[in-house]
Amino acid sequence: MAYGIQLPVQSQSTIYAEPWEAAAGPEDLLAVARAADRAGFAYLACCDHVAVPRRLASAMSTVWYDPVATLAFLAAATGRTRLLSHVAVVGLRHPLLTAKQYATLDHLSGGRLVLGVGAGHVREEFEALGADFERRGAVLDETIDALRAALGPEEFPEHHGKLYDFEGLGQRPRPVQDRVPVWVGGSSPAALRRAALKGDGWLPQGDPRGVLPDRIARIRRLREEAGIEGPFTVGAIAEPLYVGTPGWDVGRRTVSGPAGAVAESLRAYRAMGVDQVQVRFRSRSRTELAAQIEQFGEEVAPLLP
Repeated sequence: MAYGIQLPVQSQSTIYAEPWEAAAGPEDLLAVARAADRAGFAYLACCDHVAVPRRLASAMSTVWYDPVATLAFLAAATGRTRLLSHVAVVGLRHPLLTAKQYATLDHLSGGRLVLGVGAGHVREEFEALGADFERRGAVLDETIDALRAALGPEEFPEHHGKLYDFEGLGQRPRPVQDRVPVWVGGSSPAALRRAALKGDGWLPQGDPRGVLPDRIARIRRLREEAGIEGPFTVGAIAEPLYVGTPGWDVGRRTVSGPAGAVAESLRAYRAMGVDQVQVRFRSRSRTELAAQIEQFGEEVAPLLP
């Protein structure tokens, strides 16, 4: 079972940001990314919001780094870990623009991109950018199809749909990967169907453990009914973790303790059919977070299936 991490600093929602992140910056982000790369993490993830309305700012904050710029910055400082947009709200942009940005990222990183996509949820963000909020699900469906073409091997991609129509327009550099993996985020019935029928993987929206087996089974059933074969990566987001015995209050939801106990908790996801789990560590500083990442890689990861 692979393990990845949503990076700190780059998004600072009050749901998960630690106090130390408020004063952090690029050097902290680099240090954490390098620690994860050394520890064998499968991916580094970065979120996507263009602008946060005032009504949501107190909860979401307005700190949301651009995913393409951030992942490209970190690509130059890492060597193995993949680069995941979790998730890019691709309906906010024309697919040719999105393809140009992410194809370049894949090219510069040597083929390490995983394109995570989602429908989005902030109405004002869509309205400010002239995007269709009410039909964002249908827009995302076609955008995925258009991106499959635009991120494929052809220098002059072609797509003819209801919303987007292009051909005869060349884009280079092309992605290094023959097929850029597209992981679809969200846990609504529409998102599950979209992941099953259009994606190479599923990124649940913080689903509790109890609902995952049914949702995984639904995705598998939809793919089987549609005759879709090939690799498919099922994801999960674990509870907050702390490896070892914390000397401070890490919260009642946090899974903590020796490596064996943390690994046992994560192995339960694999038994459900999860292929990759996203982990997040409680920490009071960049130093503590980097130490947690290192300890996880050395002590917990070898105990995972």
